[in-house]
Amino acid sequence: MRLRKVKNALEKIQEYPSIVIPDAQSYKGKWKEVFKNDNPIYLEIGMGKGKFIMELAEKNPDVNYVGIERYSSVLLRGLQKRAEMDVSNIYFMRIDALELAEVFDAEEVDRIYLNFSDPWPKARHARRRLTSTQFLAQYDKVLAKEGVVEFKVRETCEMTNISPEQACETVITAVSNLK
Repeated sequence: MRLRKVKNALEKIQEYPSIVIPDAQSYKGKWKEVFKNDNPIYLEIGMGKGKFIMELAEKNPDVNYVGIERYSSVLLRGLQKRAEMDVSNIYFMRIDALELAEVFDAEEVDRIYLNFSDPWPKARHARRRLTSTQFLAQYDKVLAKEGVVEFKVRETCEMTNISPEQACETVITAVSNLK
């Protein structure tokens, strides 16, 4: 996805107060109140323009969704699409994924989606990957005991400087920590 800067994107995001959570930290432990139900909460981190999460929200009204995007210009495009939909089970936030534990309480999230995240292919950028150990540790802090992190990637292990063994070890470690 090409990232084009939208002039005044942050200000334009404020035009959607019914679907954007501005002060997300104040809702920690209170997300069931935000959605006004006890349905499971699924996150998409790095949601881009939101196509994936909005399709899920339409198909699964019994699941609550939160789309997380770091970049204002990209989030704004998703909000514009969402404004045309008639669903009540989805909200959006503009935060960094490293802040998850400040926004969600322990075991408050049931599933996390990472779809085609920026691969950060250089070894020196490994810590920026949404599948790095520092991010996996954040997911572990908020996921329910039976929670799932589901991710899709287009790069190969060679491209990310991760061996298949390391990838499996990271995933196994993340899953074992969830129990």
